[in-house]
Amino acid sequence: QVQLVESGGGLVQAGGSLRLSCTASGVTFSIDRFAWYRQAPGKQRELVAHITDGVPTYYVDSVKGRFTISRASAKNLVYLQMNSLKPEDTAVYYCSAHSYQGNHWGQGTQVTVSS
Repeated sequence: QVQLVESGGGLVQAGGSLRLSCTASGVTFSIDRFAWYRQAPGKQRELVAHITDGVPTYYVDSVKGRFTISRASAKNLVYLQMNSLKPEDTAVYYCSAHSYQGNHWGQGTQVTVSS
């Protein structure tokens, strides 16, 4: 099994920055892709970005140029650097990892952007 723990969320003013971290443990050698999702109140969970073999492979249009996903593979850490934050970025952010066992999820971390 894979366990994921997110950290780094919080309250920030519009235009500010936050860096989310996701620490993976367990059967991490089997992970082929990490992703960040978010879910705002009353909305469906949305894929924000994913990274495969250390290379960013997807960003949702609304975050392109503002968010960066990266991985420190030696430490099984995945980051989401979020710059120029907007109130519409407010959501619970979830880390996800895909392995041969399926998809694994963290518990989520709240990001709130005030206007």
